[in-house]
Amino acid sequence: MATLLYIQSSIFQENGQSSQLASRFIDTLQTKQPDINVITRDVVADNLPHIDAAIAGAFFTPEADRSNEQQAIVERSDNLIAEVKKADYIVIGLPMYNFGIPSQLKAYFDQIARAGITFKYTENGAVGLIEDKPVYLLTTRGGVHKDNGDFEVPYVKEYLSFLGLTSVETIYAEGLNMGEEIADKARDAATNAVIAAASQL
Repeated sequence: MATLLYIQSSIFQENGQSSQLASRFIDTLQTKQPDINVITRDVVADNLPHIDAAIAGAFFTPEADRSNEQQAIVERSDNLIAEVKKADYIVIGLPMYNFGIPSQLKAYFDQIARAGITFKYTENGAVGLIEDKPVYLLTTRGGVHKDNGDFEVPYVKEYLSFLGLTSVETIYAEGLNMGEEIADKARDAATNAVIAAASQL
């Protein structure tokens, strides 16, 4: 049985436009693979802490030397990493807020980037330690940024590649705040792209 990990990062949760695209992706995939296991990681509801000295310190402290608090920090991270490793497919709902990713998603990313666990440094540079698998970025924006100052998708793709995840497909829904006609066309195009992508799995 295959497993899909869905990372939901909209501050509007299931009502967000990226969340709605993800829901369509999952519904389509479940029609094709009725027994697929879907894990939803809602990084907004989880309210993960942003990385600080205590978290970084716990990550770099040897297991035998960790305090109970440090062990709890590491175990939370380990559980999130296990979800990523277990998944056969990953879907990330990716709204754009002020030209970047949601801060909650950044907090999640900082929980799963662990030296020696999900990446390592070698004399030839960084090497990702997570086995590659299909990742789908479903990005929604109020304006049009894909070919004009897009800082979001390049950052996410670079981050995923750092961990070993290089098979990334991006589906865009742009111009969602630029009038009803533009928004409707963007949603329709993105929905069709989502259905097509999920149907190929």
